[in-house]
Amino acid sequence: MGMVKASFFEINDGQKLAFSQVIGSKKRKNLPGVVFLSGLKSDKEGTKAVFLSKWAEENDRDFLRFDYRGHGASSGMFEDTSISDWLDDTKKIVMGLTSGAQILVGSSLGGWISLLFARMFPEKVAGIIGIAAAPDFTVQYSSKNLTHDKRLELSSTGKLSFYSEYFDEPLIITQKLIEDGNNNLVLTKEQSIDCPVRLFHGSHDEDVPLSTSINILKKMRSDDIQLQIIKGIDHRFSTPYCLELLKTAVEEVPLP
Repeated sequence: MGMVKASFFEINDGQKLAFSQVIGSKKRKNLPGVVFLSGLKSDKEGTKAVFLSKWAEENDRDFLRFDYRGHGASSGMFEDTSISDWLDDTKKIVMGLTSGAQILVGSSLGGWISLLFARMFPEKVAGIIGIAAAPDFTVQYSSKNLTHDKRLELSSTGKLSFYSEYFDEPLIITQKLIEDGNNNLVLTKEQSIDCPVRLFHGSHDEDVPLSTSINILKKMRSDDIQLQIIKGIDHRFSTPYCLELLKTAVEEVPLP
């Protein structure tokens, strides 16, 4: 059985990232570890992250899940942080706490972070599993894509608020997040990502368009990319059937 650790990982300026880690046994060391990268305003206690943690314990595999700055139990305020911060968090904690190549499982925002990470550290990534991956989602908040009212809101307050069924409070998208995101785009040109990529997208996803996953498929250099579209599933992608699909995808990532 894998050992589970929950604690804090210190990054720069006294910021702390909450994480939970399963350390698999030495005899499984030829298998890559798994890192879960959660979605915007989500955290390491989400259904998919907890499901994969249990899977790792039962299968004696290394597994890491953590909260970005401004998320979950980590330090920092959400409205002060942006893509570059969350990528930096991912870089520091993955390099600090894992050994060998990892399978990155990225949900929504986490899918974007995983593509940015894989571009920077190809040797550290054994595979990418994207669940309604949302690279470049900040483009939708460029002024040309906003209504007149939203443009006014952004110029007068420096942020946009949206009401969503997923959050109790409105989701706040700051000017800083939009500008920083638009400096970290991955779908504008071909990406040098060569590892196996498995993409999942629900046909009823109203938050991330299916075209995003198709675009990822086109823009990554890897030949080993598959996209599964699951009928009737929304952005959460957390039904028992969806979780089984994720488990199978993790188990079947080809070894380098």
